[in-house]
Amino acid sequence: MWRLKKVGHKAGRQGDSLEELKLKKREHEKALRQARRDRQLVSKRLLLNDDEDQPGVTMDTNSGEQDMVSLFHKLQHSGPEREAHLKALSKALRDPSAQLTFIKQENSMHLLIGLLTGSDATCRLQAVRCLHELSHSPHTNVAQAFLPATPYLLTYLSGQSTKFTELCLYTLGNLCPDSDVVKEKLLAQGIIPALANCIENQRHSLAVVEAVGFTLSQLLQAKDAAEKIIPMVLASSLPSHLLSVLTPDPKFGLAPAIECAWCLHYISCSMKDNRVLLAHGALLQCTSLLVSLGGAVAEGNKEEGMELLICPLLRCVGNLLSSCPLKDLNTQVADIRIVVALFALLQAYLQAQPALARESAWVLNNLTAHSSAFCSALLTLNLVPGLIQLLPFSQGINTMILRVLANVAHKKKEFCVQLAHRGLLSALCATLKMADQEMVTLSMDVLFVLVVSDTQVAEEFVRQGGLSLLEAIQYNKHSRPFIIHTTSLDEKLKQA
Repeated sequence: MWRLKKVGHKAGRQGDSLEELKLKKREHEKALRQARRDRQLVSKRLLLNDDEDQPGVTMDTNSGEQDMVSLFHKLQHSGPEREAHLKALSKALRDPSAQLTFIKQENSMHLLIGLLTGSDATCRLQAVRCLHELSHSPHTNVAQAFLPATPYLLTYLSGQSTKFTELCLYTLGNLCPDSDVVKEKLLAQGIIPALANCIENQRHSLAVVEAVGFTLSQLLQAKDAAEKIIPMVLASSLPSHLLSVLTPDPKFGLAPAIECAWCLHYISCSMKDNRVLLAHGALLQCTSLLVSLGGAVAEGNKEEGMELLICPLLRCVGNLLSSCPLKDLNTQVADIRIVVALFALLQAYLQAQPALARESAWVLNNLTAHSSAFCSALLTLNLVPGLIQLLPFSQGINTMILRVLANVAHKKKEFCVQLAHRGLLSALCATLKMADQEMVTLSMDVLFVLVVSDTQVAEEFVRQGGLSLLEAIQYNKHSRPFIIHTTSLDEKLKQA
């Protein structure tokens, strides 16, 4: 297995054990997960060979300018040492200053292209390795030097060697964010159909599938993706292939599913109309996977990196729900257990990752906004008391939970009675005293629906001291927007 590393993460040095390398990789991936949760992340990946991960391999990336020039001249002459010179070049190109020195040499890129397209298979692999190291450069102007190489990199995506294909894919993915010129050239040269063909031909190689997902995600985060890139993706076979990967492999892990899930998220959040994804069954596939993941989390089976898969799935589902016609909702989201899964994710990540908990609540809100069936499920599966317990939490979680409960209350009068019996009235008495004006406003709205729904509910609120609470709100100088609401409630409660 080849390893993925990020900018600033050097390869194994003398004395590193395999366990230490694995620990470093996990630390790196944790940082990457955090970044991708917080924002859409354009990143670069460095694919390292197995032998570079073993103890005893020394990586010298401090070659001076003279050494790079000397190495370049040696490569211009064929001979039995060319392979060794290419290996030395690939290691030297990890030094940012060496990268600039190399591209300044006349015909340097054409030299690598010649070796890339030559008859020697070993030299071809080493040449693409050099290109890959170069694509990892922090200098954005390096990407421009790749223009002569991009047609060959795309052509080799249909090759038989998985290592070679991976290197080409990650090289292309690294180039996409650095230069609009390179990105436009790649689109014109057919990178979208090339990626579709690659994932179709290599669907049994999950390492290649992961690389396709990474490269595509880099493209999908472009500012003009909605206009120029996503229509091409939706018109290709990529959506169906991306969805087919949303099944974590027990041996290979979550990585391919994670990359493809982020691609689906970038598509769904960029488009106002997600009919194409819905037609492919994206909502059904994503919610089914969330049900499985929620079940695993509820049982305490949190696999390393699972949240990086859960996050894009939640965002994708939330956006797709907002586009799904109401008449198709129950068929698109067939498993009622999705509400249980979302509640499990809410509880599991409430303390450690409140942003992920808030996204779970947001999806639950979108799910219950127009569906009586899912509102009913919250009641019949006895999830309401657990939701009520989350109302004291801040960071936007309590307001989203209150919106979910409001959705339930607005559906049917009998739902209001059940909500009251499950403790919502006393919870509202507490939220009405909060300093958060949004919480007070939402609480007033929910309370009004509950009180007008049933006389017994109104009487119970009066017994709990509701009238004096409303009077306190009405005369609070910070609560003037609620005077009309409290007056209406007063009238209703006095009738009770």
